[in-house]
Amino acid sequence: MSEIIRDPHSRRYRTVGTALAAAIYLFLLAPVVVAVPMAFGPTNTLAFPPSSYSLDLFRIFFNSPSWQGPLFQSIKVALASTVVVMIAGVPAGYWIARHEFVGKRLITGVIMSPLVVPTIVTGLGLYLYFSYIRLEGTTLGLVLGHLMVTLPFVVLMIIAGVHKLDRNLEFGAELMGARPIRMFVTVVVPQLVPSLVSAAFFAFLLSFDEVIISWFLAGTSSVTLPVKMYSALEYEVSPVIAAVSTLLTVVSLLACIVAIAFKKWTPTES
Repeated sequence: MSEIIRDPHSRRYRTVGTALAAAIYLFLLAPVVVAVPMAFGPTNTLAFPPSSYSLDLFRIFFNSPSWQGPLFQSIKVALASTVVVMIAGVPAGYWIARHEFVGKRLITGVIMSPLVVPTIVTGLGLYLYFSYIRLEGTTLGLVLGHLMVTLPFVVLMIIAGVHKLDRNLEFGAELMGARPIRMFVTVVVPQLVPSLVSAAFFAFLLSFDEVIISWFLAGTSSVTLPVKMYSALEYEVSPVIAAVSTLLTVVSLLACIVAIAFKKWTPTES
């Protein structure tokens, strides 16, 4: 009887929750819904809905040196940052997840600190420090700056992946005489492939889309695509921005789909 009485209330709560979730998703997707049609509009103005449709904005983007330079710079910085952060973050995440050592909480807190410190504060601090050691306006400075932003996420994803692994396989490898490095490479890494792929994709996208750190650290010869887009919005209203935004959305969506599909196809247990 009590279940019958509670059922209408629970159904009402589910309906309200579903409607609220749908409203939030629509609000989050609204910029994409607006930007994508504008990317196929005329080249002289940004209007929604567009008065005409064409691919001219994409042609301008791919044929303009002023846009191609920042695009290749963003790709170069994102790839370099991803490689460096994976080399540093994967062992760090595994060690934090599997071992107890003096200062573990302190080291973990330092690694995770970019998550709680405002990005603009981090950008200003990096700018002042890199100016002192002459790294501002360089590609190396951008890579190191993006490393600070992406490292916490990679470490968290690796820690989550390690916690799902069968530790008995690691113990078995150690009992058979495998050294820690060999055990890590031959036993842990194959099981972590889904987490590694997801972390690498996420680090690349996070670095590629980073604008605040890049705004502080980029020089005239190292402008990234997000900085170029921000400058175009600040000093001019270029319709090409809509095409760039659409391309970035498509790339991010494809990367997420590939990461999810790869995680489903790859077994997590040996």
